[in-house]
Amino acid sequence: MRSSRDGRRRGRPVLRQRVAHAGAAHRPGPVTGLAIDLGSSGARAWVPGRGLVAGGPAGWEDHASRPVRRGRIVDEASCAGLLGRVADTALGDYRQDSVIVLSRPVLAGREHRTLAGELLAALGASRAVVLNSAGAVAASAGLLGSGPVLVVDMGAELTEVALLVDGRVVDARQTDAGLSDLEPRTLQAELVRSVLDMITSMCRADQHGAVRGALRRGPVLTGGGALRSDVTDLIAGRLGVPVRIAPDPSTAVVRGAAMILDLLPAPAGTAAVSLRPVRPR
Repeated sequence: MRSSRDGRRRGRPVLRQRVAHAGAAHRPGPVTGLAIDLGSSGARAWVPGRGLVAGGPAGWEDHASRPVRRGRIVDEASCAGLLGRVADTALGDYRQDSVIVLSRPVLAGREHRTLAGELLAALGASRAVVLNSAGAVAASAGLLGSGPVLVVDMGAELTEVALLVDGRVVDARQTDAGLSDLEPRTLQAELVRSVLDMITSMCRADQHGAVRGALRRGPVLTGGGALRSDVTDLIAGRLGVPVRIAPDPSTAVVRGAAMILDLLPAPAGTAAVSLRPVRPR
């Protein structure tokens, strides 16, 4: 498996809620909204209180080619149409008091993040938030903001390892290859080797013991690779630590994003709640 990024130390912001100043008007109660995981294998969408409203490869059925490759939007028009159909199904025509959250790979570049935000903003919700997938996975596993957490996401076209400390991404590695790139007979060995190489690289850069602390707790495995016991057992054996399989790995990202969404107060006007990036220290 080839990688252009697994030797680099990278950090990306996660999202921290910033409560409005006193006196800012807002409507109490849970937010009305939609969480979306726009992945290389398909789109998944979750509405708090309703559950999954769109899932998996069916999201690409109207397109000759996938509009998302390697976690990056490559066909803006197709993505806009897909997001519009999902929003129509989940929210209907009235979206003034709603929030739409979309997850993105931890190491998604500025161009992808900007385009994703623009596509969400065009859907007409009161707010559009782009957040990273590792934080969503940690939320789905009940570990967001609870000390060091190592998230290993083994997807169709990307493999990512991210270290979160108290909810913030402080380091991450990415390999531009995933399950769909590997031959069945070599998939287990190549995928596990890639994951271990990234974790080893992070350990070498770890100055405060956070990676080792997260490993002692057990890394959280998600994505399609987490559904393969031969892969997860080998990772656990090579690391010498127990691993945690995210509940329902194929939907862990979108469910975690929906959990974060569900914690936000419902908007009414422009000043109620904003989410801002927090840079790693």
